[in-house]
Amino acid sequence: MKEIKDMKRVLLKLSGEALAGEKKTGFDEATVLEVAGQIKEITKDGLQVAIVIGGGNFWRGRTSGNMERTHADQIGMLATVMNCIYVSEMLRSVGLKTKVFTPFVCGAFTELFSKDAAVEALEAGYITFFAGGTGHPYFSTDTTTSLMAIEIEADAILLAKAIDGVYDSDPKLNENAVKYDSISLDEVLEKKLAVVDLTATIMCLENKMPMIVFGLGEENSIVNTVKGQFNGTYVTV
Repeated sequence: MKEIKDMKRVLLKLSGEALAGEKKTGFDEATVLEVAGQIKEITKDGLQVAIVIGGGNFWRGRTSGNMERTHADQIGMLATVMNCIYVSEMLRSVGLKTKVFTPFVCGAFTELFSKDAAVEALEAGYITFFAGGTGHPYFSTDTTTSLMAIEIEADAILLAKAIDGVYDSDPKLNENAVKYDSISLDEVLEKKLAVVDLTATIMCLENKMPMIVFGLGEENSIVNTVKGQFNGTYVTV
């Protein structure tokens, strides 16, 4: 893996739940503004940042047995569009330039994704959001994250999670769970560790896309991660 200080372009994955703060649903403006301030800080020296956001603060229809999966996933895609538009505006409020791309036409709210347009935006200093998932059902925002990171040729994925790294078992269920400082994608697959979903893991492995996993809830976590001063997990290729 490249040293973080040598990276030119990263893709930051944020969970939708993280945007809700303690409310657990919708948006918490203070939480989002704190994230916005950190993103402004890490881009001061020219780091290019793309962002994917989950939709869990609005929709988890996949857990319901009362709706056909395709339509449930479509609602989830729209939840990610709302999240990206909101966070985009919060970033603009702290002085950053942003663009929101979707894989489908979304009126005048977003721009239609193409690799050339996204890379051009990143190189022009825009924080670039990829909303709407892949545009197809049966794919998670984990898969979107891997796909977009590979397509824009990011140096790494920054995976901001509720848990502060990769453990050998669920630390919420096992108080003796051991956290890895570093682990390879091969080991993640072999040990069946749920860093991201299986499709996303295989895509990262095949395309040599490393991940840096850290806890978003820790103070200044995004800035510290980019500076290499974090206690999360490097997921290497």
